Amino acid sequence: MIVSQVPEEVKKRVEQLREEIEYHNYRYYVLASPVITDEEYDRLMRELIELEKQYPELVTPDSPTQRVSEKVLDEFRSVPHSEPMLSLDNTYSEEEIRQFDERIKRLLNLKEVVYVAELKIDGVSVSLRYVDGRFVQGLSRGDGTRGDDISENLKKVKSIPLRLRKSVSVEVRGEVYMPTDVFERLNEERQKRGEPLFANPRNAAAGTLRQLDTRITAERHLDSFIYYVLKPEQYGLKTQWEALNWLREIGFKVNPHSKLCTGIDEVITYWKEWTQKRRELGYWVDGVVVKVNEFELQRALGTTAKAPRWAIAFKFPSEHARTRIVDVTVQVGRTGTLTPVAELEPVQLAGTIVKRASLHNFDYIEEKDIRIGDWVYIEKAGGIIPQVVSVIESLRTGSEQKIEPPKRCPVCGGEVGKIEIGEVALRCLNPHCPAKLKRALETLASRSALDINGLGEKMIDRLVDSGLVKDIADIFYLTPFDLSQLGPGIGQKTIANLLSEIEKAKRAPLHKWITALGIPLVGEKTAYVLAQNFRSLKKLAEADVDQLTQIPGIGEEIACSIVEYFRNEKTKEILEKLEKAGVKLEEEKSTETSEALKGLTFAVTGTLKNFSRSEIEEFIIEHGGKVTDSVSRKTDYLIVGENPGSKLARAQQLGVKILTEEEFLQKFKLTKPKQERLF
Repeated sequence: MIVSQVPEEVKKRVEQLREEIEYHNYRYYVLASPVITDEEYDRLMRELIELEKQYPELVTPDSPTQRVSEKVLDEFRSVPHSEPMLSLDNTYSEEEIRQFDERIKRLLNLKEVVYVAELKIDGVSVSLRYVDGRFVQGLSRGDGTRGDDISENLKKVKSIPLRLRKSVSVEVRGEVYMPTDVFERLNEERQKRGEPLFANPRNAAAGTLRQLDTRITAERHLDSFIYYVLKPEQYGLKTQWEALNWLREIGFKVNPHSKLCTGIDEVITYWKEWTQKRRELGYWVDGVVVKVNEFELQRALGTTAKAPRWAIAFKFPSEHARTRIVDVTVQVGRTGTLTPVAELEPVQLAGTIVKRASLHNFDYIEEKDIRIGDWVYIEKAGGIIPQVVSVIESLRTGSEQKIEPPKRCPVCGGEVGKIEIGEVALRCLNPHCPAKLKRALETLASRSALDINGLGEKMIDRLVDSGLVKDIADIFYLTPFDLSQLGPGIGQKTIANLLSEIEKAKRAPLHKWITALGIPLVGEKTAYVLAQNFRSLKKLAEADVDQLTQIPGIGEEIACSIVEYFRNEKTKEILEKLEKAGVKLEEEKSTETSEALKGLTFAVTGTLKNFSRSEIEEFIIEHGGKVTDSVSRKTDYLIVGENPGSKLARAQQLGVKILTEEEFLQKFKLTKPKQERLF
């Protein structure tokens, strides 16, 4: 069939339906002011779907039906940006924002500057391209010069129009984010399935936009705010404030809380207001973006290689919340460490309800004089882990109870004590403590170690409590009959899947196995270095302190911990059992390496395209380099990905060289690994 054979009245009806549906999408997703019921909307959509099925030649990429179509992509294509997507300089202090204002006034020779203050959405930056009002392409930020074509995923974000309200060709930029309620519901579902939780909505949004299966993107209900127009003069726009209003007019969702500010004092007042009110929003924001309003002045100020001179991110301080400690419980870790945890009156903090917070150790409790019944301030360390930071002594009534360190392990009743003089941690000294074994199994099954799907906290509890598993090696001797005896909810499919995962884990690379053993002080990076140097667990077990300390990055404390671990009779017994179970603890297959990065120290920030964080660290170490968790004057290079953190500002301040992922590979003539990444 060809288009000319379609009845004219059908063509007109299809176009009419599309216009109606896009109008109602705009009312619902952008203005939040629907004028028809969900049933009426569904009826319009069903009619359009049926007509397009009957006349498939009428289907166009910007049809509203394309939001509900399902596609599985092979990969994301890298596309150059029309203009670089720069990052922003940032500050946390009123003094520095005033210095920014003084610098702007000096450069422009003005007594006062008009700014636009916009909430800084904690999401993922995107660039959207339209031709004659129709959506044609959407890119991620990528390395700032090139981004991934994520058009199909962006079509699933319902506040991003597929057809504008004016027939203009334009490129705009904004933020795609995950609303707080969607984020919390998603993490609840992942927890039930035993999947790793997203640390925050930004990570969840980034992972969603990197999905190759667009059905997953559609299920996660992302949203957007648009705030930037490329080449605004082409549309008669002279200021950022005009641009925001124009974006609304042509159909984009624009944040309603932006403010036009005359002078920096109004900006600071706005920032203080939203510092207090930010959690009233249904999405995360982490600061205020301050922009010079007039585009002519922006052009006069220009940009640096990384950021515009006419804008700055005025970040919010770490958020505190006040609550009361109602009890203290003690958790037992993999090495027997007893960690006190404050049980709190539930309180809202950083968009989530917090009921528990870390008290670190009993020395910390004594130093801060923390008591049960105290009113305290809590904050989230790194925006993730709640911790008690101070006591409000003025609210004490005299009924508060001192917190005493336990004399016995709360799980097994064994003796507790400190292994070394001056050690902070109090530990359970019973080598057979079931809590230690459970934590050790969680480490073994974790993604950074053997990545055994199905061996989550609940399954581990059942295996240990039933007596089936008495050490980590017992996992590799489990039979279908053993698992069938664990009670209800353990069906044949669950048993088959778990045993398949355990069998696969036997062939895990050596560095994964070193991580899985849970050797004190040995993390992922150190495990990889050890695997590269010893190539077999047997050789590593025979190494002495002198041999180990010859390896860059292995200090005496780590070396002593490794030697002590392998000298332990229980360790020897476990390794022998693992070998008999068919676990490959012999030579790890050698990979081609170079010394291209020898003597160089790297730090990494942001989300990379071709590497996970652990992969890039392994890659650097494999080629002779060293990786640090923070930026200092000893850092040679900072590798920057999408949505970089505070390391970027620190590197700029110290003059550390900054490389994108592609620049890093090109500079040192390295080849990126050939492996698929989900996100």
